[in-house]
Amino acid sequence: ILEALPTSSSSLSVRGPEAPQIAKVHSLMRLLLLRAGTLGILSRCSPPSFSLRPGPPLPPLLSCAMSSSASLTALPMRERVSNKELVQEASFIDGAFVTSPASGTFPVHDPASGALLGSVPDMGSEGAVAAVEAAHAAWKGWRDVPAKEKSVILRRWNDLILANTEDLAVLMTSECGKPVAESRGEVAYAASFVEFFAEEVKRIDGAILPPPNPNRRVLVSRQGVGVCSLITPWNFPAAMITRKVAPALAAGCPSVVKPAQQTPFTALALAELARQAGVPKGLINVVTSSTERTPEVGRELATHPLVRKVSFTGSTAVGKALLALASGTVKRVSMELGGNAPFIVFDDADLNAAVDGAMASKFRNAGQTCVCANRFLVQEGIAEAFAEAFADRVRALKVGHGLEAGVTCG
Repeated sequence: ILEALPTSSSSLSVRGPEAPQIAKVHSLMRLLLLRAGTLGILSRCSPPSFSLRPGPPLPPLLSCAMSSSASLTALPMRERVSNKELVQEASFIDGAFVTSPASGTFPVHDPASGALLGSVPDMGSEGAVAAVEAAHAAWKGWRDVPAKEKSVILRRWNDLILANTEDLAVLMTSECGKPVAESRGEVAYAASFVEFFAEEVKRIDGAILPPPNPNRRVLVSRQGVGVCSLITPWNFPAAMITRKVAPALAAGCPSVVKPAQQTPFTALALAELARQAGVPKGLINVVTSSTERTPEVGRELATHPLVRKVSFTGSTAVGKALLALASGTVKRVSMELGGNAPFIVFDDADLNAAVDGAMASKFRNAGQTCVCANRFLVQEGIAEAFAEAFADRVRALKVGHGLEAGVTCG
């Protein structure tokens, strides 16, 4: 390694016959410390000082480990995480990462730095059909798997998600822009759905109802409906997937996930962890597509005769379009569409609690959530005090790249 490193450094002031070798050691130390910072191994450090006579003291190797985020934000996605298996530049269909059928690839960029994170396949209707057919084929075996076995697999998926919290948080922040602290919180939130349904799957029961006459017996049993099309937004790229996929698996249903084109890497990482957890092939499929090809993928997922349910989280306009498409085959639908969220403060409110709530509602994920406050209604008696306290908190926000230390608004 030393032989491959430069023998001079503009940050060094070293003289004497040992200077070239010392410069190499200095370069290696910088490389190691920067790498440690990008992996989140170091959080804070005091600037070290080295001196070598007769030269003056050397400059700090790092003013703080988190200063390495400047270099981290220019790296491709694979170089930002320690678990390289989480970064997949391929769609996930029938238990394998594939690049076809697709009409090429489309790039994914860091929204804060503009850096190219990588590229994924630009799937169209053919890719969507392949995923639906794989899901339908897998359904026949999965629906008969005992509840306890389903629970064990879901629990392993939950554990793997939590074990990879830091890398998943970096993935999310890199492609959607939210502060990394919020991303860590979302990883825990996403895992909680998997954990919940790992337990709930053991409680799916039926009923025996009173018959209308003594010659009849009325039994109620619950069965999975079949293939589910799950279309998710960019602002919660992990939680919106697990909130849909986990209950589907618990109910015995396979899924085809269409993640937002801005945030495919998080979806693909979750699919990889599900594969490692032992989820059988075909039960989770992830179809990636660009903005241009998303309409044809969405149309296929909403109209294909093998799809029995459509779940969508996103805008009201797109939800209406999907409802219209799904109605042709009378599919079951679940729609979580755009919000309309007034924030109301009365005179008798706890001022500090009101401001805390307003900050969380208005600025979580830079205000880009479906329940973000879009107007404030404050009673006259508390209006001035609330406005002053709220303004002070807003001034204290630090806007920047979500991977940078201290950033509270990505």
